[in-house]
Amino acid sequence: MGQKRGNGEGSIGQYKGRWVARLALADGRRKAVYGATRAEVAQKLAAAIRDRDAGLPSPNERTVLGDYLTVWLDRSVKPRNRPSTYQSYEGHVRLHLVPALGTVRLAQLTPQDVEKFMADKMDEGLTASTVTRIRATLRRALALALKQGLVYRNVAALADPPRVQAQQFEPLTIEQARAFLIAVRGHQFEALFVTALVTGLRRGELLGLQWSDIDLHSERLIVRHALQNVGGVPTLVDLKTPRSRRTIPLPPVAMAQLRAKKLQQDEARSRHGQPWNPMGLVFTTSRGTPLDGANASRAFQLVLRRAGLPRIRFHDLRHTCASLLLAQGTNMRVIMEQLGHSQISLTMNTYSHVMPEALQDAAERMEAVLTGE
Repeated sequence: MGQKRGNGEGSIGQYKGRWVARLALADGRRKAVYGATRAEVAQKLAAAIRDRDAGLPSPNERTVLGDYLTVWLDRSVKPRNRPSTYQSYEGHVRLHLVPALGTVRLAQLTPQDVEKFMADKMDEGLTASTVTRIRATLRRALALALKQGLVYRNVAALADPPRVQAQQFEPLTIEQARAFLIAVRGHQFEALFVTALVTGLRRGELLGLQWSDIDLHSERLIVRHALQNVGGVPTLVDLKTPRSRRTIPLPPVAMAQLRAKKLQQDEARSRHGQPWNPMGLVFTTSRGTPLDGANASRAFQLVLRRAGLPRIRFHDLRHTCASLLLAQGTNMRVIMEQLGHSQISLTMNTYSHVMPEALQDAAERMEAVLTGE
């Protein structure tokens, strides 16, 4: 071992081919930290001394990542997040992180370990966006470990994620949107499709709408919940962020559909009795049960195919709504509020490809103002 650098300052040396540093803790115990290079061990030693002097707990060298992630899911994620978030994180942990890194000691995990893990996952055929999401799960877990003093640094934050190509989507044009409205006339999901197009709500938000959220007099709706499948049971869950809760004015084309839907459901309730549609949902099956999102998406694809319209996702109705608002010169802040984005930068980045048309329109209107033409 190397010479001590001073009372309480620890020592650095090599042992069996590895660099190791030792220091005395406040309770009298001695702690060892290891690394591949002297510089790495010196960095760890300095951090350990800072934490010791600040009275912070010392990371447990014996805890492995798999055990920590299991506890993190159960005690931190499950009580504080929506069921869908927990299911996503749990899948990342069970299918990817634990099999590859579960036996690595938590305090000895390195950025290189995480980068190799991501490279291996890319080699297995996972997309860059999927690998990035898995890294984000690990990063969030290690952020709590850092806060609790279980590790000295968040190595997932230090590992560079794979480059993700910006997602491309093709919203319906104005002419295509009009053709879509014609194509859905008389369809059992007409009210759902029209409301999706004019409000830009997410699919889960649409399916979670209750009649108590709709004001037929002021012609507005309030987004309060989303419908999710939790353990095989359709469940109303809280929205992801406070920004997601919002009030949206409804144009006449949507109001006409919702009023017709209300009359239709009132008649069905009269025929079937009070238990029909007990959740008070706006969009249901003919039996009054919650509408399955996958079934709605399949019906949407069939409408597009029969109408000869481009194949887009149900979610792209949300993008179509934003694009149509932009084409009308709607302020980006207003679009952000309508879509329930948490930050205006998200709105700007998502719809930057639509901006040139809006800017050109603004230039033409400026010309008209200044020249009178």
